[in-house]
Amino acid sequence: MSKNYLIIGASSGIGEVIADKLKETGATLYLASRTQGNIQTSDKVNFQEIDITKDFELDLPDELHGVVYCPGTINLKPFNRLKEEDFLNDFKINHLGAVKVLQQAFKPLKKSGSASVVLFSTVAVQTGLSFHASVASAKGAIEGLTRSLACELAPKVRVNAIAPSLTDTPMAENLLSSDDKREANAKRHPLKKLGTPEDMANAAHYLLSDDSGWVSGQILKVDGGLSTLR
Repeated sequence: MSKNYLIIGASSGIGEVIADKLKETGATLYLASRTQGNIQTSDKVNFQEIDITKDFELDLPDELHGVVYCPGTINLKPFNRLKEEDFLNDFKINHLGAVKVLQQAFKPLKKSGSASVVLFSTVAVQTGLSFHASVASAKGAIEGLTRSLACELAPKVRVNAIAPSLTDTPMAENLLSSDDKREANAKRHPLKKLGTPEDMANAAHYLLSDDSGWVSGQILKVDGGLSTLR
């Protein structure tokens, strides 16, 4: 049976790779982003342009077997330079956007009888990192949402989150804009390399699949060992 998946933030980076992997399974995709990017629509690929910071209405099928929410921010500043607007913007994009999407997807997810939701946190929630106060606060809310919804929506819907460290995506380009920066950031991780969109997509694909059928309410750390190894 062909499955239906909703991916928010599918036009680039991690979301784009997740969409490509699901396409290979024959799934029908419902993709939404601020811009269409390289997304090619077809009878199996639907696209909708949305701005998650504003009001929107998703065009969804009657049943959804999975939702992936990829939008995020990298807003790194010393705490005393962060303004209220920084905290509000990070919270709107990282947390409230996910809330709005999942409230609209609630009925289609429940109707499928066996669905999976994948959200994205960050290594900076459970491992203190300088200059991450705003984004870590917003992603901390995602981890709370993950556990709460996993309990509330069981047994028909599983809810998990992935907590990456720095990943080589367009969103991180300012942090990886030179060979020296790339090398320094890679060396911070025990595995001495940066994360890739494929690393995160593989984790998301596992959490969406029946292979993780007994996994819910978990924060999967995909961080090159940064959170636990010294």
